[in-house]
Amino acid sequence: MAEVDVAPTLGSELKDGFKPANAWVANGIAWLDDIQSFYRERSAIEKEYSAKLNALAKKYFEKKTRKSASLSVGDTPTMTPGSLESASLTTWSTHLTTLEARADEHERYSNDLISKVAEPLKNLSIRFEELRKRHAEYAEKLEKERDGAYADLRKTKGKYDAACQEVESKRKKTESSFDKAKAQSSFQQQLLDMNNVKNTYLIAINVTNKQKEKYYHEYLPELMDSLQDLSEFRTFKLNGLWTLAAQLEAGMLQQSSGQVDRLSQEITRNQPHLDSMMYIRHNMGAFQEPPDKVFEPSPVWHDDGTMVVDEAAKVYLRNLLNKSKGQLGELRREADKKRREVEAMKRMRQKVRDGTENKDEVAVVSQIFSMQEDLHQVERKRITVEVETSTITATVGDVTLGAKNHNFKSQTFKIPTNCDLCGERIWGLSAKGFDCRDCGYTCHSKCEMKVPAECPGEQSKEERKKLKQERQEAANSLLKPTGPPEHVAELPSLSRSDTVTSGRSGYAASSQRSMTGALSPAEEAPPEIPTATRPSSTSAPTAARKNRVIAPPPTAYISELPGSAPNGSSQGSEQKAKMLYSFEAGGAGELSVPEGREVTVLEPDTGSGWVKVRAGYKEGLVPATYIELTSTAAPPAAIAPQHTGQSAYSNSGSSIGTAAGHAGGKKKGPAVAPRRGAKKLKYVEALYDYTAQSDAEHSMVEGERFVLIKEDPGDGWAEVEKGGVTKSVPASYVQVV
Repeated sequence: MAEVDVAPTLGSELKDGFKPANAWVANGIAWLDDIQSFYRERSAIEKEYSAKLNALAKKYFEKKTRKSASLSVGDTPTMTPGSLESASLTTWSTHLTTLEARADEHERYSNDLISKVAEPLKNLSIRFEELRKRHAEYAEKLEKERDGAYADLRKTKGKYDAACQEVESKRKKTESSFDKAKAQSSFQQQLLDMNNVKNTYLIAINVTNKQKEKYYHEYLPELMDSLQDLSEFRTFKLNGLWTLAAQLEAGMLQQSSGQVDRLSQEITRNQPHLDSMMYIRHNMGAFQEPPDKVFEPSPVWHDDGTMVVDEAAKVYLRNLLNKSKGQLGELRREADKKRREVEAMKRMRQKVRDGTENKDEVAVVSQIFSMQEDLHQVERKRITVEVETSTITATVGDVTLGAKNHNFKSQTFKIPTNCDLCGERIWGLSAKGFDCRDCGYTCHSKCEMKVPAECPGEQSKEERKKLKQERQEAANSLLKPTGPPEHVAELPSLSRSDTVTSGRSGYAASSQRSMTGALSPAEEAPPEIPTATRPSSTSAPTAARKNRVIAPPPTAYISELPGSAPNGSSQGSEQKAKMLYSFEAGGAGELSVPEGREVTVLEPDTGSGWVKVRAGYKEGLVPATYIELTSTAAPPAAIAPQHTGQSAYSNSGSSIGTAAGHAGGKKKGPAVAPRRGAKKLKYVEALYDYTAQSDAEHSMVEGERFVLIKEDPGDGWAEVEKGGVTKSVPASYVQVV
């Protein structure tokens, strides 16, 4: 057998030939069972002396012949070995030949074979097989990781396609949406999200390619080298047992010392790497590395493979780069540490093999393998953050320089909190997000990577509140439309300066009327009603139209609860009024009053369109548009209007004109706004103080009462009314009274 200067390795020569190599090593380990069986049977045969030794040698010659090819070059060699055999098989042949020359054995040698050869072989076979299975499992794990990386890339590609599809859908909606501004804002937001998904996809491509490169050039070759080492280690151990058996024979059978010496010399020539070299030579084949992954544009969104580098994308890339750079140093140090540990353990294994260290070499090899698995996991993470860092830096440079990063901490919000980036609420079963320990910036977990690195530093409580308000205003401005679509008419704005009218109505016909000044002709006319919303009943002559408008719906006003004195005003003397039209009660709490009857106003209109009055000894509700204030006492404080667009009841002005146009008939009152009290109202009382976090919420003081509009549907919020305005409050902060 020829000597070689540098022993080839499976990993460097066969690349991805793990499965056949694993089968080859498995055959070698299983072969230990044959050898063990041989010694056990030999032990029994030795009792019967030389008569059966020849038969035994013949039997195992036949076995060797049947397994010669698989043991030498594996089950599926690329080149047949012909009559060649591996170095181990050659040694084995010498062993059997020596056995044929031995004719005498005795009992003691038979017992030694069982205790010193057969049992160690059994233990070695079991332990080697366990190690081989771990190699096979680890190879399968590596393959799954590779396939998993490909699958993750496909998923990322799918997300990118879906994001592109969503952008296209948003773009189409901008063409057909009623609210162009809102649709355009939604389209722009979705476009930003698509860009982030695209960048993630590109990064994932680089990561996948790098992992693929590592798989074929480092992970798998290292595993195959380890498998080769296991095979050679098996050969090494097998040589030791064979040597022991040979020494036993030499001691037991002096007459066969010549044959045994020759056998021992043959065994020493069986270098562990020789079997591997023969296997490699007969299994070398062409290796084609899979091509690198490239960017694939979405079928619905035509794009190229360049990364998006606008300002919004840079924010995302800056945060991602900062996160990756923060992990890179730690991962490099951890990888170096584990690599040094592996090298130290390998040196210890060599000492054990050389006999200078008294340890179980199989246990040492098992420990090395475990440490290499840990190193592999750290290396994968390091490669990922390195590729992320290099990809981003090569595209936009080191955008983290000069950035004022937020000191974010993961948080579960137990009270309603709005995201300072998107303006949406962080609430519900998954109310997880982040808040900055320095400036109090709050955001969703999904928004963390989109937050600009503009932390002002540590702030006081007052400064945090001011920043919070500014951020919420900025976030809410992103959600508000900039104006109505071009094809939608601008609706008239509604405003009121007081509740006193001239002429016949108790309500102002114009938001610009003065408390003491006379009305101009333009002011005397009711607000113009768009033609498209005017009902057919407006066909009556316009000359008879009264200079009065119907009260807007409840949502158009903001005031305190009924009976309260807003802005600190006092009640003063009773407010008198006169019925302009007859009113017949149509529900509980309403009061029937004839036309012209004087009434006393007990509770003014708070935005609901109804007034509580007293006629004689009876009290009840009548429509606010059916009365005219007659007393000169100071009226209730003006109710601040809230712009809500066109009122659902603004068409009632045409009903007035129509009713007045019927000469000689009984005057018909204007359309009546639906009364909030048509069904029995429920009230809730605040259990705790609460400060509104947005314009969609009411602030509360402990003990304050509200009208319950909608109970908690399951999201933790209830809708209540205060001063004619309906907003949300935490359901757990109130109780029904």
